[in-house]
Amino acid sequence: MREDLLHFIWQYKKLPLHNLSTTKNEKLVIMDVGSHNHMAGPDFFNAKIEIAGQLWAGNVELHLKASDWYAHHHESDPNYDNVILHVVWEDDGAIFSKNGSEIPTLELKNYITNSLLKAYHDLFDNKKKTFINCERDIMKVDAFLMNKWWESLYFERLESKSAFIFTCLKHSNNDWEQVFFTLLLKNFGSKVNGDAFLSLANTINFSVIRKLSPYPIPLEGLFLGMAHLLDDDGVYDEYHGHLKKEYLHLAKKFDLNGETVQKPEFFKLRPHNFPTIRLSQLANLYHRDQHLFDNMLQAATLHELYSLFGVSASAYWNDHFTFGKSSGNSTKNVSRAFIDLLVLNSVLPIKFCHAKHLGTDNNKQIGAILSEIGPEQNGIVHKFGALDISIKSARESQAVLQLYNEFCTKK
Repeated sequence: MREDLLHFIWQYKKLPLHNLSTTKNEKLVIMDVGSHNHMAGPDFFNAKIEIAGQLWAGNVELHLKASDWYAHHHESDPNYDNVILHVVWEDDGAIFSKNGSEIPTLELKNYITNSLLKAYHDLFDNKKKTFINCERDIMKVDAFLMNKWWESLYFERLESKSAFIFTCLKHSNNDWEQVFFTLLLKNFGSKVNGDAFLSLANTINFSVIRKLSPYPIPLEGLFLGMAHLLDDDGVYDEYHGHLKKEYLHLAKKFDLNGETVQKPEFFKLRPHNFPTIRLSQLANLYHRDQHLFDNMLQAATLHELYSLFGVSASAYWNDHFTFGKSSGNSTKNVSRAFIDLLVLNSVLPIKFCHAKHLGTDNNKQIGAILSEIGPEQNGIVHKFGALDISIKSARESQAVLQLYNEFCTKK
């Protein structure tokens, strides 16, 4: 027996509530277990316990053995003066308060079933664990209950993403277009260059993007120049020279400085994810749709979002991935798989936050879009799938990521 299991049993009332009595055979009724205290002092504050027909309000202390009360010197600690019940696994002797009165004791070992103890030990038997603690039992969970969890977990994940969005909103003086630009730029950088692209977004005021959106080449030059991708003077390439000239002009005109911008990486990236390609695609996105934020809010289906974000990099990149080095000819379109990621990480979170800001509810629309997107492909999702957990869409895959990160890993 461990003390954390005693706390769990008490907090969640995992004992026969209608048949309890103290070690003195006084009938005991738990009205309120109290609030769990994680600081110094008794384990549960403000409990309400009825003992032999008398209602008591005060604190509850838990120990493996009753004698631990004295081993921990609680009898001389004023923090324990208001303890009304001592809950123990084994009663090995009466305990008394500072004023000499005996404190009622509830001994648990005769109330806890072997099945609960076995389940507890199985959960924490790491010798049998390959992924998560409940991997041998999770498939037994009722399908209806699991479905409700998926919905709850997804919106819990959205709530956790909201903090970043509302922080950005505050820093931008409530400029939603600036916030959406920040989110998009960060997610165009994906996992490898997300932080670098975010540093770029934090350096460019969106008012500059508004002014340059009719002009795709200057906008692309701005992005690439601020990201230090035009710094190499040893590149003899007409397009590189043209973009650099545009950038130097814009930097002077708008008083821009890229010193705080982190240079993005190319290493270990597939060529279609190179920062040159992604920044060109983003420049063309803002050129093609100069009301991108408003149109994103109005898009109610995944099909509409595919149309909105289905752009290509500039023509130069048809036969290039980097400056000055030709490659096979192919249009560098934003793929549907990449748009799915943008929808999950940029579009749906900001739709959710914008509705929340206005005091409206768009959860039904978000859920409908989410159910159209296929599940993400990553190690965690695959391992849940191997446990016979049905993951048919991004709704479930986002939910299991939240489940794993916020519940499973924290036991």
